[in-house]
Amino acid sequence: MTSTFIVRTYQSPFASQFSSFLKLYHLKIATNLSISLRVMPEEVSLLAYFSRLPFRSSNVEYICGFSGSAGTAVITSEKAALATDGRYFNQAAKQLDSNWHLLKQGLEDVPTWQDWTAEQSEGNKIVGVDPTVITAPEARKLNENIKKKGGARLVGVKTNLVDLVWGGQRPPRPNERVSVLDTRFAGKKFEEKIEDLRKELDKKKSAGLIVSMLDEVAWLFNLRGKDIPYNPVFFSYAAVTPTTATLYIDDSKLTPDVVSHLGDKVQIRPYEVIFKDVEGFGNSLEMENSVGGSPPRPKKKFLISTKASWALSLDLGGEEKVDEVRSPVGDAKAIKNAAELEGMRECHIRDGASLSEYFAWLEEELIIKKTKLDEVQGADKLEDIRSKKDRFVGLSFDTISSTGPNAAVIHYKPERGNCSIIDPTAVYLCDSGAQYLDGTTDTTRTLHFGKPTDMEIEAYTLVLRGVIAIDRAVFPKGTSGFALDTLARQFLWREGLDYRHGTGHGVGSYLNVHEGPIGIGTRVQYTEVPLSIGNVLSDEPGYYEDGKFGIRIENMVMAQEAKTHHKFGDKPWLGFEHVTMVPMCRKLIDGKLLTQEERTWLNDYHQEVYEKTKVFFQGDERTLSWLERETRPIHVMEFALS
Repeated sequence: MTSTFIVRTYQSPFASQFSSFLKLYHLKIATNLSISLRVMPEEVSLLAYFSRLPFRSSNVEYICGFSGSAGTAVITSEKAALATDGRYFNQAAKQLDSNWHLLKQGLEDVPTWQDWTAEQSEGNKIVGVDPTVITAPEARKLNENIKKKGGARLVGVKTNLVDLVWGGQRPPRPNERVSVLDTRFAGKKFEEKIEDLRKELDKKKSAGLIVSMLDEVAWLFNLRGKDIPYNPVFFSYAAVTPTTATLYIDDSKLTPDVVSHLGDKVQIRPYEVIFKDVEGFGNSLEMENSVGGSPPRPKKKFLISTKASWALSLDLGGEEKVDEVRSPVGDAKAIKNAAELEGMRECHIRDGASLSEYFAWLEEELIIKKTKLDEVQGADKLEDIRSKKDRFVGLSFDTISSTGPNAAVIHYKPERGNCSIIDPTAVYLCDSGAQYLDGTTDTTRTLHFGKPTDMEIEAYTLVLRGVIAIDRAVFPKGTSGFALDTLARQFLWREGLDYRHGTGHGVGSYLNVHEGPIGIGTRVQYTEVPLSIGNVLSDEPGYYEDGKFGIRIENMVMAQEAKTHHKFGDKPWLGFEHVTMVPMCRKLIDGKLLTQEERTWLNDYHQEVYEKTKVFFQGDERTLSWLERETRPIHVMEFALS
């Protein structure tokens, strides 16, 4: 029997204990056994499997060793391939062994993992997929690809085959306690959010909504958790109808405060019964009378997100009883209210002060004291500084502390005991963030403590110009992040340079550091949702030379109404307010490459950083001196004789 197994995952904290070869071998055995014993009556000669649920997020790392936050593994009896995007090409190449073929997504002549999988199905082979970890739209698209390539069809297989191979050694699902987020930080009571959602259901004439995204559940009920590292969410589902609101969660996670907070307005049901309950929801829908012999249809359908699992759609009754939509909860969450926006401003000032303190300390250690520090020691020091700030909860992702060529690995993660010593004569890139009760931060700065090369200075300045272009952009209401992407890339493009990642992603409010549905980039989904007042996004162009250095600068910006002399079409115009308060690296800036407007922006920005963060450095002469030096005005005459 020929078997193929597909695994998709996000970043995992778990490491594998067995060789890739042995795990592949046992996976193939598990595939054959599970199919012949219980999946379907006919032979399944291709099996596809996706792992997206966070507590299964380590499946790819377990099976192949790749620990990046986005990847798809495809395994047949003869081949094994891993597909990932440009952020992880270098990392995957280092972590995969000879059993694996790397599919570099986005490059010319490299098939998508869907096409590659479909090609393996030629000869009328059936593809199986665990329906709980693939969306209904993805399942339909994959099924179409399979049939076009001469495969049979896509079939749901509820057995998690990687779990079978992993067995009792798989870590259990986390079960941390949930806490209430105070309304002064949330900005709106959860009862109001549910009523707003019910108004949306009424507009769409829907029977209800199943909420399956963890951050949406947390936001909707003003709750936060600790089940997923760096993301204050918890394992749960929710169902909201015109008259009921149900939270599916293990009751052992609920504190007395949470129970009191939810009161009698929310019914609590066990996490494990969600699929049984949605099947009941589907069966209970009121049906219209049959017309002309056609089968009866429901008067109203249930809504699920386009990101919800195929299993939810199937158990609700499939397309006849389900409407797949962009989640109204996700849309509402992305538009921050006044309290959330003010929280983002405040937490970024505290966070910016932490970064300035860290960079001043690091420079002194490397240059004055000649201390040997590795990348993890640097990251640890930064976390220690942050942890002393008000309302700090934890980090928002693994700190990317990277020196020299490691900075060219876009999502580099230094490993304790196996990372590089920070080289004061090379570029140092630090991409880091934190969770605070009043907001989430994500900031990248690239520094140099020695003498940078001409190419490093040019690349940094071109990237900086892209940051400024997004920050200063003014655009009409209805514009998407897709339309703004070229503003950041234009200066690099003129020199034949580019970067293989998006320019910006949405950011949650004391929630996930990567949040949809908005963003700035070339992804198709960014064309679907226009930017709105209250959106919070990153502004982070970059440039990377494999094996040499990497440049990235990242500020956080908030969409707001812009003042314009005219108002064409009598509609609002939007712009951005930056909230990140960390200086740029003066040593890497070529002022001659900046326009007068860009120099003015930079000087104004540095003055703002200085004024808002200097209060944190009373009695800290080292950081205050560093801050004053890095934020002093830049004039073109400084570079006239260079």
